[in-house]
Amino acid sequence: MKLSMEAGPRPRAAGAGSAGIGVGTAFGTFGELLQGVLPEEDGDFLVTLPVARWTMATFRREPGSGGEMTVRPARKTKALQLARSIGELAERQTGVSAGGTLHVDSVIPEGKGLASSSADLVATARAVGQALGVAMPPTRIERLLADIEPTDGVLYPAIVAFHHRTVRLRGILGSLPVMAVVGIDEGGSVDTVDFNRIPKPFTLADRHEYARLLDRLACAVRRRDLAEVGRVATRSAQMNQLLRHKWTLDPMREICREVGGLGVVVAHSGTALGILLDTEDPSYTQRVSAAAQACGELMGGRTGGTEGGVSVYRTLSFANGPG
Repeated sequence: MKLSMEAGPRPRAAGAGSAGIGVGTAFGTFGELLQGVLPEEDGDFLVTLPVARWTMATFRREPGSGGEMTVRPARKTKALQLARSIGELAERQTGVSAGGTLHVDSVIPEGKGLASSSADLVATARAVGQALGVAMPPTRIERLLADIEPTDGVLYPAIVAFHHRTVRLRGILGSLPVMAVVGIDEGGSVDTVDFNRIPKPFTLADRHEYARLLDRLACAVRRRDLAEVGRVATRSAQMNQLLRHKWTLDPMREICREVGGLGVVVAHSGTALGILLDTEDPSYTQRVSAAAQACGELMGGRTGGTEGGVSVYRTLSFANGPG
């Protein structure tokens, strides 16, 4: 069994670097605590679960480039599209064309529902904006990202409810104590844009249940009630089976019960599932070991983006963040 706890690059403060160089970071998520559709217009929403996996973007302005921009690695075409949009904005503000090279470095697995693309874009916006002297408040980043793809709310240092299709903050729920997520990957990958074109099969009754779950989750975050958070996450995972079925969900729920976990969390539009554990539990060490062992046995003979391995993630707690 392969067990990974890599965290990746840490956040770097805005303003770092010399003139003409910008650095930006953004965290990933382990799927979503809750995702569905509310009984209202623009009802598609999700609730983030930030984890300590990072993307770091570095943009180096090159005055002799003639305004051309490139990205490394070259496959990060959405990040390049965003960088060019910010460059055009900078040119309108200053009258000077802004070219350069963007480097995107990430340890967030791609195509798994862990917000890798969203983290790339948010880190890029921060890096390019810093290098070109263009302010990048969250509302401006949201407007820019809305022209590219559906996006997670990773630009906010908190657990947030977010309208991912229209790229709009619904509300800041707050922060929770650090949890561990013992995660697996069913394999394959999911394209965010294609997935969000799929019609949602949820009934009006389902939509009202999602509204109740969101209320429960908001209250649980305020109370720092991890058990209730786990129950809501598990129910959301069950309801999502209509949209994207996961063959390991029932076995993961059974493992969660056996090891005394809080609940099961999934990447609703991806391939990852995980068991939530309270890191302050006196039996945490035994629980995380048992969960990792059982998950490794479940995935025996299966390969995916993590080659059938088990990864342990740690959620982020934002003691000084909003909410």
